Amino acid sequence: MDTNDPFAANYPAPTAARPLLGLTVLVVEDSRYACEAMRLLCLRSGARIRRADCIRSARRHLQVYRPSVVVVDMGLPDGNGADLIAELAQTETEKSVVLATSGDDMLEGEAMAAGAQGFLGKPITSLAVFQQMVLASLPADRQPPGLRAIVDEQVSPDQIAYHDDINYAAELLDNLPNDKALDYIAQFLQGVARSVEDNRMEQAARALANKRASGEATTSEMAQIAGLIQQRLADRIAI
Repeated sequence: MDTNDPFAANYPAPTAARPLLGLTVLVVEDSRYACEAMRLLCLRSGARIRRADCIRSARRHLQVYRPSVVVVDMGLPDGNGADLIAELAQTETEKSVVLATSGDDMLEGEAMAAGAQGFLGKPITSLAVFQQMVLASLPADRQPPGLRAIVDEQVSPDQIAYHDDINYAAELLDNLPNDKALDYIAQFLQGVARSVEDNRMEQAARALANKRASGEATTSEMAQIAGLIQQRLADRIAI
């Protein structure tokens, strides 16, 4: 049962094998692939997970309960994740551990300045790295007792999750995106493509971002991305 206390004593005590047992993690993440990776990491660690795919959805979650840990993606469809991090950092009571995540390591400074207690660079696949980051930010009374074996296990999300992300990008393109939406599509595709090592898609998305940044026309870049998306959808992720 969730309460408003993110570290309530009635939660199960953590163990050496499942050091995050009893914690609830709210993942604010627009990528299905990244969220599936986080789900597997939480499952292996004993934590429960809830997901919000945008800032608005996260705020609805936070009105109802206070998770132990909030992992916030820096690039979200309805705004900058740093804004949500700052809101959480300024909460006077019942503070959650707040971690930022992004495929762009250059955003770490912005996340930490907003109030994040740690930064997870994508792709997030290492169980040891995930657990260490969360544990280092927890209050002392939530640390697992005794010694803990560090298991450097790597999680592997189902590739269908990447297919879902590609389908999402296709829907965004079909809606004739404005300039702001194009910037979002470019950063979204760069992140998810990097996570699955889809180099062609990542390069195409980066080219779009660069053209947008320089104010140049993006017709050819958009056409390339549209073609790659259709290939991925037709071939069930032909990487």
